[in-house]
Amino acid sequence: MKVREIVQEVEKIAPLSLAQDWDNVGLLIGDSQKDVKNVLLTIDITNVVLAEARRLRTDLIVSYHPVIWDGLKKITPDGPTAVVYELIRRDIAVFSIHTALDTVSGGVNDALAEIVGIKDGEPLGDFVANPAPANYKLVVFVPVNSAGQLADAVFNAGAGAIGNYSHCGFSTAGQGSFLPLTGAKPAIGKKGKLERVPELRFETIVPAGRRDAVIAAMLKAHPYERPAFDLFKLHNDRSRFGLGRIGKLEKPIPLSRIIARIKAQTGAKTVGIVGPEKRLVKTAAVCAGSCGKIINNVIAKKADLYLTGELKHHQALAAKEAGLTCLCLSHSVSERFILKKFAQQLKKRLSGITIRISNKDADPFTWREL
Repeated sequence: MKVREIVQEVEKIAPLSLAQDWDNVGLLIGDSQKDVKNVLLTIDITNVVLAEARRLRTDLIVSYHPVIWDGLKKITPDGPTAVVYELIRRDIAVFSIHTALDTVSGGVNDALAEIVGIKDGEPLGDFVANPAPANYKLVVFVPVNSAGQLADAVFNAGAGAIGNYSHCGFSTAGQGSFLPLTGAKPAIGKKGKLERVPELRFETIVPAGRRDAVIAAMLKAHPYERPAFDLFKLHNDRSRFGLGRIGKLEKPIPLSRIIARIKAQTGAKTVGIVGPEKRLVKTAAVCAGSCGKIINNVIAKKADLYLTGELKHHQALAAKEAGLTCLCLSHSVSERFILKKFAQQLKKRLSGITIRISNKDADPFTWREL
């Protein structure tokens, strides 16, 4: 399997169009035509992860954090570019996903929200455009005895898909009327005579990319010379995408129980706590890693709890003054747990490829009592 083929499958899980504009995601090192047998997943690419990759004969590393952040003026075997140099030298390709996996539905932030118990969480901020194309609603009026044939035609052309369902449509009965004039070639009725025909109003969803094909199929399948139909662009069917999640819990939970869940599901051994340590949590927010000014939105929405990777000093002070409880797991600890789910998703898509999670990737901090 080629790097480009694996990249295509990764992007189906985490579309790069969801990444923040300041981020550096995608194929950062390597040839898209390179053959791949072994893939290694990691949060960061460090010297020990690189050594592990070499030992495992890794062809492609899929990293959460980009191994290249800023523009490089030189790449040498010494100093801060040493890892990049060795990756190139050893012909190990690198593909990074970072904030694309943060933002996507079912990604890091949704996983954190699930751990906390947030129900129907909404993004907190740093919004990005929805990568999915717009949808249209097709409404067409068709004689009852031709409705089934027309529906099959538009479904086969790509209409009627909603989530995990296909052939979605709706029909209501009514009566159509028309008066064929000079030059008309009516399929039903005669020129100069008013006709009233039992018809169905048939409605279905049409993706933007299939619009022309669906309309062509509908016109071909419709018995009328000039069918009556409407096409409406939908503006309320596109989910909002952004970083973080916030929402109410299904039922209030003591903070101590939430901390126990976090420990069990992320593997966190320590937690930094800002604000009240004993409280009943009704509304909570999460944001993996370091989320900057997003905490201002959490405070404004009067959440009880904010789970994140790290906070700057002045952000922690603002949270404490507002009476908000914050749990800081350490930056990469708030992210690393997602690799297990990500590996499972890839294994379902990539047959014949060995996919491993790095055993050497780790939080750079060691927390000890003084």
